[in-house]
Amino acid sequence: MPPKLDQIKAVIKDELERFDVHFKEAMKSNVGLLDRITYYIAQTKGKQVRPMFVFLCAKTISDVSDLTYNSASLIELLHTASLVHDDVVDDSNKRRGFFSINALWKNKISVLVGDFFFSKGFLLALDEKNYTGLHIISRAVKELSEGEILQIDKARKLDIEEDIYFEIIKQKTASLIGAACSAGAASVTDDQDAIDKFWKLGEHIGIAFQIKDDLFDYGTDDIGKPLGIDIKEQKMTLPLIHVMNKSTSSKKRWIKNIVKRHNTNKKKVNELIDYVKQNGGMEYATTKMLEYKNKAIEILHEFQKNDARQALEDLINFSIERKK
Repeated sequence: MPPKLDQIKAVIKDELERFDVHFKEAMKSNVGLLDRITYYIAQTKGKQVRPMFVFLCAKTISDVSDLTYNSASLIELLHTASLVHDDVVDDSNKRRGFFSINALWKNKISVLVGDFFFSKGFLLALDEKNYTGLHIISRAVKELSEGEILQIDKARKLDIEEDIYFEIIKQKTASLIGAACSAGAASVTDDQDAIDKFWKLGEHIGIAFQIKDDLFDYGTDDIGKPLGIDIKEQKMTLPLIHVMNKSTSSKKRWIKNIVKRHNTNKKKVNELIDYVKQNGGMEYATTKMLEYKNKAIEILHEFQKNDARQALEDLINFSIERKK
């Protein structure tokens, strides 16, 4: 049986409840419109997976500290800011089944709201003298930005090699989970080797997490993500990249033509999905996903076993066994 999120959360139930209060306080503003928007965001929050990584990584090493709560809020502020900005970049009108900020308040407000969350995170770190946490999230912001721009640049030609794909997702997705894990560790230890190991552990989790997301595009309609949505948005995912790179020149042209010119044609998109499935794209991506998951668990097992370490291992497994 795959691990359930509620069972994993039980190990840090008290910490998450206290964090919820801490985070809502961190989001407050004296500007009425901004306060309404942050309230809306708080009501539409996701699973809080990243704060879970912060607390579980901290508790794997030691008891949580005040800095752990500060670091969890930093990570969630950074994550929220990146989602708000992502919706502007991707021109998305929905987020977690709700209207996105840019759909309700337009792009100008959305960009400023994202900037507000970034600045709140930096100030929160400075106020608590959490300089290590500030360094960690600053690195993550840099990598997020570079990954987004690299993806936009490479997507124009639809000629993404596998190494470029991994560089993009390492920066865009994995850097934030790496930051969450290392910030959690840094909140309870000064051991730089341990902090670096937790960044690498989070990075491996993030890569596996993104590949799982890629696989959803070739699954079924009942998994929480519409079939072929990445193809519709002209995103080059690992199953597609692998199959395209081993295809003949004529097949490559056929693939690019569908992604570029027929990406809204359901019949042609389904033909491409079938081609990817028939030519080993799913199996290859699944193998890579498990490879990165196992790398993460290998690092985790270097630390002493306790309830938090087991819950963290369960969370790693959950990230690749989730249904949406």
